[in-house]
Amino acid sequence: MERNDAVMPLVAILTAAIMGIVMLFLFNKETAPKPVVVDPAIVANISKEYPTVGKAVFAANCAGCHGAEGQGGLGPKLAGNEKITKDPVYLHTTIVKGKGGMPAQTQLKDNEVYAVANFVLHNWGNTVPEPLTPATVAAGQGKLDPEVLKNRSRFVPEDLKLPEIWLGTFIMVLLTYGLIGLYSYWAEGQELHPGIHKVRASPLATLAMISSIALTLLFSYLFVRQMNLDYQGWGAKEQVMPNVTREGLYAGMILLMLAVSLGLYKKFFMDGEVLVEDASGEFPW
Repeated sequence: MERNDAVMPLVAILTAAIMGIVMLFLFNKETAPKPVVVDPAIVANISKEYPTVGKAVFAANCAGCHGAEGQGGLGPKLAGNEKITKDPVYLHTTIVKGKGGMPAQTQLKDNEVYAVANFVLHNWGNTVPEPLTPATVAAGQGKLDPEVLKNRSRFVPEDLKLPEIWLGTFIMVLLTYGLIGLYSYWAEGQELHPGIHKVRASPLATLAMISSIALTLLFSYLFVRQMNLDYQGWGAKEQVMPNVTREGLYAGMILLMLAVSLGLYKKFFMDGEVLVEDASGEFPW
């Protein structure tokens, strides 16, 4: 007879949770917005420069992708774009940091960034109550801009550094160890008795098995459907970026439901055999 112990797996999962909190702290510290320095000279010249300087900067750096009249092309349509007029700071962030296929416009000076941003915000049907200024950007970043919030909600590969990679790897090892241990404790019981063990599934276990299989089929359908929608959107004239988050959710739920089905089968439907000879050197579960 050998005793299954859930203590060590629980300690491993608790340690992984603590390390996960440390990892989030390190990552969030890296993604905090940098304070914006408000230059009075730039503010004074913004309204004067954007009709001329902004137009020249747009023609030289932006028109090739967004169209001479902001009609769109390789880049998104800017004419009549409510997204940028409702959130001008988003436009500034995109110019400075880049987004998707658009690189960061690091060659532009500060006054040129504000000039071209305001040129876009005041042309082709776009309008904003006040010109975009460093003060507007500073206020927007004080509320945390969308890019920072996005990074804080998930780990972006290009932003990960060695400490996060090391911690993430060790966390996955601890979680795997702990989950296998808890599963063993649940599926095989607190004590292992040598011999053949016959199991008889209860109606509740049968219902749980049917439900997990049905959910697996449902998420499989949703995954294939989402892949098809994303493929059609990507091939459309105005390309729509794939919804990778939803695809990942459905794929993860498929794997989770399969794991639940296998666990239920092991616990309630599969006869088992326990042969205990020597427990030395084995994992403590």
